[in-house]
Amino acid sequence: MKENVGTIDMVLRIVVGAVLLAFAVTEPVANWWGWIGLIPLATGAFRRCPAYALLGTDTCGTKKQA
Repeated sequence: MKENVGTIDMVLRIVVGAVLLAFAVTEPVANWWGWIGLIPLATGAFRRCPAYALLGTDTCGTKKQA
């Protein structure tokens, strides 16, 4: 699978994922849902989003070859 997450998208995903994980680590009982931050963190780090692939979306700005 090729990269489909652009730079701005990647930074936002990593920041949101880190913030959510920080909530999960600091308040584990009240904010168990913060562990969902692993998803945007991973998709930002690997620059690949399975949902984007299914929808045919690409925020990298690269041109598609026919």
